[in-house]
Amino acid sequence: MAEGREHPTHLIAQHNQELPMTAVSAPPVARNRRRKTRTPHHNPHPPIRLSEQRINEIDLFPGKEHMACPTCKSWCPLTGMGSQPKLVPHHQARAGQGPHHRCTIGSNRRVIVDISVGRWRTKMIESVPTAAARQATKVLPKPRTERPPATSQLKPTPLAAEKAGQDFLKHRKACTPCARVSRDSAAQPCPDGARLATTYMRLLRQDPQRAQVRETFARERRRFDRLYARQAPRKRVSEWAAALPSVREADRQRTAVPAGDAPSAARTVPLDPVTLRTAGS
Repeated sequence: MAEGREHPTHLIAQHNQELPMTAVSAPPVARNRRRKTRTPHHNPHPPIRLSEQRINEIDLFPGKEHMACPTCKSWCPLTGMGSQPKLVPHHQARAGQGPHHRCTIGSNRRVIVDISVGRWRTKMIESVPTAAARQATKVLPKPRTERPPATSQLKPTPLAAEKAGQDFLKHRKACTPCARVSRDSAAQPCPDGARLATTYMRLLRQDPQRAQVRETFARERRRFDRLYARQAPRKRVSEWAAALPSVREADRQRTAVPAGDAPSAARTVPLDPVTLRTAGS
């Protein structure tokens, strides 16, 4: 080593002795960043109003504000709740709607928070019993009602004085003004009672005439039946006489033998009637 030149290690030790003793500082630690996306970009589409969304599609819990994107229905956090809330950029694959591509309509879309946290919590609490009561019930078969007959099939019930009197008595027992008429002659019956009483008295007066009309119709019906019973055999004989020539011609054509020799390979058709023999004969 050359003279007059000190070794570098001695110089470093001497320099360290001249420096004052200071505490060694710890290395800097990066602080935890918020996970919400922060971007100055805005979506040109109209802003979303939270009051117009379903109550189960928004979450306004402080520090965890989320909502379902109206376009792709994927749950996305809300950023900028203190100044200008908006949806963070997200992909449609979160909702399982195809490949991973950006939701262009819902990303960075502004949100108008026009509902308070207290009102949101109240609606959520009110919706819990409503959803719990929405359960499937047993389907009961509807009873089959008979189809009413057509107007042309309706048979009017003939009016009878006995039936009208029974209806009037039943009404008088259930109606207070009509029941008072039997005790007080100055009392007035109700309109229904007066109508039933008038109908009953009219049928009583017309009952002999109605009975005579019914007897006349019954007598004419019996006479028509006797006349039909006498004329039916004669009409049947004349109808058979008119159809007899056609029947005879059909029988002749059925029993006629065609001209020419009969086929040798075919069996002859029996024309005589076959007599059936019983087991005892």
